[in-house]
Amino acid sequence: MTSYRDDQPGEEEEEEEVSQQLAELAGSAAPSALRGIRACKRCGLLKTVEQFMTEGCENCPFLDIADGPERVNACTTAFYEGQCAVMDPRESWAAKWIRVDGFLPGVYAIHVTGTLNRDIEEDLENRGLNGVVNLLEVQTLIPDQDSR
Repeated sequence: MTSYRDDQPGEEEEEEEVSQQLAELAGSAAPSALRGIRACKRCGLLKTVEQFMTEGCENCPFLDIADGPERVNACTTAFYEGQCAVMDPRESWAAKWIRVDGFLPGVYAIHVTGTLNRDIEEDLENRGLNGVVNLLEVQTLIPDQDSR
């Protein structure tokens, strides 16, 4: 006996695409606690200090964040605004809005305060890598008194 699903053309391709998406989600990073969350200064990925020390940053492996606490402090910051959980960066309008559509699924800061140390930036430039990804800067627009 055949079921309705057995008669569908392209079913195997669809299943492969879904399993690939699930594999990407399995590799996503999310903070494991609510305290001690820091943001990668380059991509804005949010994790705890412990997660950065053990796993590093999946989007920026060249920063070698997992090398030790000094590197974690140099490449991450506790000063950020907002959070955005991104499940499918390529399809998410929010990921495009905060400019993380080229990264892995995870939780991202909307705006990161702080920059990488000059020696780290120079090292990235020598490797031909962009030092900082332009995350959206949240600005409040207040109308002028004269325009009312």
